[in-house]
Amino acid sequence: MTMERINVLLVEDETNLALIIKDTLEGQDFNIHTASNGEEGLRLFFDIRPDVLVADVMMPRMDGFEMVRRIRQTDRRTPVLFLTARSAVNDVVEGFELGANDYLKKPFGMQELIVRIKALVGRACSYTSPVQEEQSLYEIGNYQLDVRRQVLLYNGITQELSYRETAILHRLCQNRNCVVNTQDILLDLWGDDSFFNQRSLHVFITKLRHKLAKDESIRIVNVRGIGYKLIG
Repeated sequence: MTMERINVLLVEDETNLALIIKDTLEGQDFNIHTASNGEEGLRLFFDIRPDVLVADVMMPRMDGFEMVRRIRQTDRRTPVLFLTARSAVNDVVEGFELGANDYLKKPFGMQELIVRIKALVGRACSYTSPVQEEQSLYEIGNYQLDVRRQVLLYNGITQELSYRETAILHRLCQNRNCVVNTQDILLDLWGDDSFFNQRSLHVFITKLRHKLAKDESIRIVNVRGIGYKLIG
């Protein structure tokens, strides 16, 4: 059976780069829609409802941060990947706080972009098999993690999780009260363990701590120099 093509909205004002990405991804069975600025990207997003949004940050008329801020007012689920030359920690944090799911620093390899897009929509084999074949419901104190639905339940209230939030919390649940090595998480979910990606992982851990904050018996502990541990 042929896998359904992934619909990607690419918002990038560098014409040559946009053409390279479009040609490469279409050769890998993606459907690519392009926009050259944030305003055009915002309109096109709601017209086509893509599976994933890939966007530059610095763009004319409306930057990527503002575009995603407006999208997240009504759409919390569509994965967002920022392509950017901006790598300061504050920029990374701002992007994730706006609702981004991943960052890819320019310049980047096309194969890495393809792997990250597939991971965000949950279609890479190494990501989908744990969800399909292993335990998918976990009790975390007064919370329940539903891996298949990518949600966190608390007293009848549902919090939606991004794919990467789900994948990280899933690993912590599988190894409850044991340390999960930072390098293992990064290699599995990001493809490399660079300092930039370590900062990204830390942002996701912080977001998960906030989402689990209603039960004080639950903690995600940073074991310095080794990794993270879910306690509770």
